[in-house]
Amino acid sequence: MAPLLAGFGVLGLALSFGSQTLVKDVVSGIFFLAEDAFRIGEYIDTGELMGTVEQISLRSVRLRHHNGPIHTVPFGQITSITNYSRDWGTIKFQLRFDREADLELIRKTAKKVGLAMLDDPEFGGDFLMPLKMQGIQDVTENSMVIRFKFTARPGNPSIIKREGMKRLLAAFKAAGLPLASNAVVVCGGGERLGDAADVTGKHVIDF
Repeated sequence: MAPLLAGFGVLGLALSFGSQTLVKDVVSGIFFLAEDAFRIGEYIDTGELMGTVEQISLRSVRLRHHNGPIHTVPFGQITSITNYSRDWGTIKFQLRFDREADLELIRKTAKKVGLAMLDDPEFGGDFLMPLKMQGIQDVTENSMVIRFKFTARPGNPSIIKREGMKRLLAAFKAAGLPLASNAVVVCGGGERLGDAADVTGKHVIDF
């Protein structure tokens, strides 16, 4: 009888802990839903896992990751939720230019690209604030880092960003504003170092 009673004790303890976990999951889910933290079809980040909400059950939420896998996350394991599908989002990115590049020309070129995207029937309706240059983010030894940003409705910010970068690169090239390279220019007044030197006596080493 002793082993049997011990087995029932362990089973009861397991059921007790299981019921506590179940209650925690259900109660947490009730609060998340009451606060309208997420809805079906929205893209959320639970801190460890992220994806589009496909199903909400009594104790868990099912997320479809953008690469395909499905995550089932118990509500009791979620401490915070970031919702990327509400109202609007501001996207920022950086491009590196030569330190001697004309800042005003960069600003005007970016503004033209932003206005053109506003008039584009495919992308214009998604913008709340147009693509524009925000300013100098950093200056390194061989480049000037410029930040750009735009504000758009949720849904396809990454698509808009890729299209914006493509248009910016083409516009900067046409305006004579190439991006900075990793080439190191060594200036010297002596003899040229083999084929790497140009007629000015500068030696270019490209990594």
